[in-house]
Amino acid sequence: MKHSSLQIIREEHSSLAAMLQSLRMMLERGPGQDAQQYFDVLRAMLFYIDEFPEKLHHTKESALLFPKVLKVAPEVKDTLNRLEQDHEHSEAGVRALQHLLSAWELLGDTRRKVFEERCTQYIDSYMDHMRLEESIILPQAIQHLTEADWKELDTAFEQNTDPLNGKYARDPVYDRLYSRIVSTAPAPIGLGPN
Repeated sequence: MKHSSLQIIREEHSSLAAMLQSLRMMLERGPGQDAQQYFDVLRAMLFYIDEFPEKLHHTKESALLFPKVLKVAPEVKDTLNRLEQDHEHSEAGVRALQHLLSAWELLGDTRRKVFEERCTQYIDSYMDHMRLEESIILPQAIQHLTEADWKELDTAFEQNTDPLNGKYARDPVYDRLYSRIVSTAPAPIGLGPN
């Protein structure tokens, strides 16, 4: 049985993982000769994380997927609680990173280390979060959810239009963000230099 919501969740995780890995690559590379472009790309990446996963992806997991899984697999309650706490704190986390990035850009290199450390922690935590969802929660969903559950999830997740996923129609509102990230960010997200 194939459920579009399951495929969409995995594709959104894949897009986000690629974004996070590109963000890590940007940190490792540093500003180089074009600091302004560097800060612009990081700002666009953080905005994408704040705008798409935080506002669309997480809300549907928290409101729909997690309660359904908890109902049929109460043994994963602790994992679901942790994932829900992650969702509750991750929006504030990305906003804090946006502030720390501005501080580094506007106040200089004395603010660089704290941004890089917090950004690395954020990336590691987010990657672990998605790993838990895919290795624990999604298998439980596959095993226990009913066709009616999947129909509700499919309908909800099919409304998502991830600006970085070329498989689905992009919301024109995100075209500018998509173009900025793709034209300047390193692979695997963009076409910029590695």
